Amino acid sequence: MTTSRDEQTHAAYDFAYVQEKWLPVWDKLEPFKSGRADDKRPKKYVLDMFPYPSGDLHMGHAEAYALGDVIARYWIQKGFNVMHPIGWDAFGLPAENAAIKRNEDPRIWTYENIATQKASMRRYACSFDWDRVFNTCDPEYYKWNQWLFIELHKRGLAYRKDSAVNWCPGCQTVLANEQVVAGLCERCDTAVTKKKLNQWYFKITDYADRLLDDMKELEGKWPDKVLTMQRNWIGRSQGANVNFVIEGRTEPVTIYTTRPDTLYGATFMVVAVDSELAAELASGTPAESEFKTYLESVKAASDIDRLATDRPKSGVFLQRYAINPVNGEKLPIWASDYVLADYGTGAIMAVPAHDQRDLDFARAMKLPVRVVVQSDEEDPSVSGVATTGDGKMINSGSLNGLNKTDAITAINKQLEADGLGKSARNYRLRDWLVSRQRYWGTPIPIVHCEKCGEIPVPADQLPLTLPDAKGLDLKPKGQSPLAAATDWVNTSCPKCGAAALRDTDTMDTFVDSSWYFLRYPSSTNHNEPFSRADIDTWLPVDQYVGGVTHAILHLLYSRFFTKVLHDIGMLGFTEPFTRLLNQGMVVMDGSAMSKSRGNLVRLSDELENHGVDAIRLSMVFSGPPEDDVDWADVSPSGSVKFLSRAWRLSGDVTSQPGVDFASGNIALRKATHKALHDAAFAVESFRFNVAIARVMELVNATRKAIDSGPGAADPAVREAVEAIAIMLSLVAPFTAEEMWDRLGHKPAIATAGWPVVDEKLLVADAVEAVIQINGKIKERIEVPPTITDAEIEALALAHPTIAAELNGATPKKVIARAPKIVNIVL
Repeated sequence: MTTSRDEQTHAAYDFAYVQEKWLPVWDKLEPFKSGRADDKRPKKYVLDMFPYPSGDLHMGHAEAYALGDVIARYWIQKGFNVMHPIGWDAFGLPAENAAIKRNEDPRIWTYENIATQKASMRRYACSFDWDRVFNTCDPEYYKWNQWLFIELHKRGLAYRKDSAVNWCPGCQTVLANEQVVAGLCERCDTAVTKKKLNQWYFKITDYADRLLDDMKELEGKWPDKVLTMQRNWIGRSQGANVNFVIEGRTEPVTIYTTRPDTLYGATFMVVAVDSELAAELASGTPAESEFKTYLESVKAASDIDRLATDRPKSGVFLQRYAINPVNGEKLPIWASDYVLADYGTGAIMAVPAHDQRDLDFARAMKLPVRVVVQSDEEDPSVSGVATTGDGKMINSGSLNGLNKTDAITAINKQLEADGLGKSARNYRLRDWLVSRQRYWGTPIPIVHCEKCGEIPVPADQLPLTLPDAKGLDLKPKGQSPLAAATDWVNTSCPKCGAAALRDTDTMDTFVDSSWYFLRYPSSTNHNEPFSRADIDTWLPVDQYVGGVTHAILHLLYSRFFTKVLHDIGMLGFTEPFTRLLNQGMVVMDGSAMSKSRGNLVRLSDELENHGVDAIRLSMVFSGPPEDDVDWADVSPSGSVKFLSRAWRLSGDVTSQPGVDFASGNIALRKATHKALHDAAFAVESFRFNVAIARVMELVNATRKAIDSGPGAADPAVREAVEAIAIMLSLVAPFTAEEMWDRLGHKPAIATAGWPVVDEKLLVADAVEAVIQINGKIKERIEVPPTITDAEIEALALAHPTIAAELNGATPKKVIARAPKIVNIVL
């Protein structure tokens, strides 16, 4: 083949040259455009979790988007019309805090970062359909946030209530339970406290059972770890609601317990110190002053701290008593921080013999301990260890002698017959708190009218846009900055026309990401959030890629939104993401990268030094996607060397495009088809590093064939090099495109098509068989794949090494499993 002037100038592999050469060509060809009306290929939707524009792309982005791109490019090569979109999750605290620090509008900071990241994404050569891009801070997008909020409000799924909420003193805003990590704000690591506020909630608890039960559709398709995390977060339990009469109080208190069979073992009651019930019971008693002091002392403790088993137990006796409904005993009522106000009714019956936290409290306060479940364990009042087994009931009246299951059934029937309780379910999951006291978010589309109450903004007035940030003090101060925008706040009631006020909170940014995947197919639709026709064409998402850190927050909320929209009639499915792939983190020397640790690696520097393809290849080849990548152990310079070796092959081929491969060297053809087969299986199994290993093996085999085998003119060499280029196109698109061009083909290689594997060429000429003596490997031999058990046994016994080991001894038994193994038992 002749070489062009460019090839003569660039006789060596030059990653900068090929990057500059092919980006404009791809921009013109648009090989990843997925909206063409005449495209008849079967459809597939591959989606990466969209980024937050907090600056330029970093090493974590480099891994995540390389992995998603492998999947998208693979399915394109396999003949699918793949939609692989990108956008920006652009509202939220980081942008607002950065703007405050710089004394500028969050819009400016956000859109500048989006432009920077978009340019880097293009440079990184991801297979995105750039016609579908949107940003969640665009009014055209958050208009539909507001529309969806109103739809939930109509159905009673968006509501306001007074409650003790998680409050971040640093960010000066409320947080959902899911946004508190180990007692700290997930954004700024400030210790979270409790605060009483009136806030907006989405009623996700109405969907708790479906969120749990529908996970059976995801088993084997989502990581088990994620499903377990969601199950534990929802925390469904079966038990009973039991009514306890409180002396001096008209209304009984209902408590929830998973073990109603242990009612006879209750020796006291505990109410959450920060509950309304505790304040009511303490009011007017000798304990009121002590109670208030204690309440103040525990306000700073997080829920996680309060539930910790090793936390010293503390509390205040409220000088009040409850009556045990099964035996009439008076139970002293205590207020303590180890019971949470939002669990059940914020009150528990304490059975110290069979619950460790109750036992620890009883021992601290010198309260009685009564065993009601017989076991072989030592008395808890002596050992200090609660017994939690399922033995026979004792000290329990009519329940004595029953096992746990029968005792629960019996006591539930008794309670229901006496009107003192009934069986019930409880959940750890709480409704999703969506109010935020910050500026940079979607304004809540509600008008507050003294006469009409909460009135949604009419649909024809959406979007309700944010007022100009100029002139507003955005510094966090416990109240939304929007409250100071009086011209914006003061409005008229859409229903009666009277003077009214806009709601000044904005929505949690997880609202933006809970449905964004539905918007991509209809990103230019200005009349509705998405069209049903587009949804039915593309959804649900076939493959979702992102970090496991979103297992509870984003993924759970997205599942909730999907089920709500299904019930509204807007979707024909109930689970948004068919398959999920979680990638690990990129660290340096075993630690998360940061400036303070001095281990920060800049993606821009790595791209400049090694090129896009080498970084992508290094990320993909470093190990299974779910494992963390330690950049200290990665060799991008080694990737450059490998890509150079592969690239050189394309210049060595001398046969012409279209040559009949069937006449080529059979050994190399077998290696090629095996590599294609194994690589495809590895990609579909998310073992991308294995796929790369197969390409590397084929590069070695092809080089050997050129240098010492049939030579560069052999059709099998062209077949191998073309296969190498196509497989490399998944991870090293610039190098692959240059190879494709040097092989005499027109761009773009991304749509060249995965070569058809000839199954006949996958049949091995020989396989390796292991010979063992008493289970220990002694020899390995090559045998035909069609060999019989008798034939392989004869070969094994006749082998010189085995004969020497036997030394004339007669085996007790020979176990032959052709063609893989022979085990000789002496």
